[in-house]
Amino acid sequence: MSLFDLKGKVAVVTGGNGGIGLGMAVGLAEAGAAIAISGRNAEKNAAAAAEVAKLGAKVATFATDVTDDTACARLIEDVAAQFGRLDILVNNAGINIRKPPHELTLAEWRQVLDTNLTSAFACSQAAYPKMQKAGGGKIINIGSMMSIFGAGFATAYAASKGGIVQMTKALASGWAKDNIQVNAVLPGWIDTDLTKRARSEVSGLNAMVLMRTPARRWGVPADLAGIAVFLSSPASDFITGTAIPVDGGYSSQA
Repeated sequence: MSLFDLKGKVAVVTGGNGGIGLGMAVGLAEAGAAIAISGRNAEKNAAAAAEVAKLGAKVATFATDVTDDTACARLIEDVAAQFGRLDILVNNAGINIRKPPHELTLAEWRQVLDTNLTSAFACSQAAYPKMQKAGGGKIINIGSMMSIFGAGFATAYAASKGGIVQMTKALASGWAKDNIQVNAVLPGWIDTDLTKRARSEVSGLNAMVLMRTPARRWGVPADLAGIAVFLSSPASDFITGTAIPVDGGYSSQA
């Protein structure tokens, strides 16, 4: 078997109907995996599934509110029932509410933490017995440059993404005996619907990103496809508990 061959594997991607999630789903499909796309918007799910299906991959969609732990458990059960197995979980679902810390309400704080961090734990916990029974699996948690840096306009987001890294290390340690590798990916500034809103809300953001990023461009969702395939494949079987920036060199700058 090729080190990067995912034929016969089944991957579920939360928030997989657009942006980074869809970029990863496409990469996994190109490597041979069957794809389960999870998202709240059924119309976006269908459009994403059509894009993945063009690659010849098996694909299904699941309308899921990941802030509901019962829904997370049901998602994993439904994917395993439909495809017969579960090998790869990409915890990508996420939101941001950009406000100064003193203006952020506790309800908004909880909304961001529940969507970005708690959902990743709930889905991972639900996936564990499936992967354990199968003899192993791969979990990829999506962090952020805000896992490393702070930003005054993203207090809850930064807290959630910092938590992603520490949770990744803990899950990796706890489940290594079950041959389950758990790693985090830390995207830099990627051109998505989420960051388009950021550019309209944060003055000077575009110029700052271009100036600080050695690659001198914003990333695109396709830039995340390779790392998704690597961390889902046999090539990464001895890599666990890591947090890998995919940022055009942004985090290498002082």
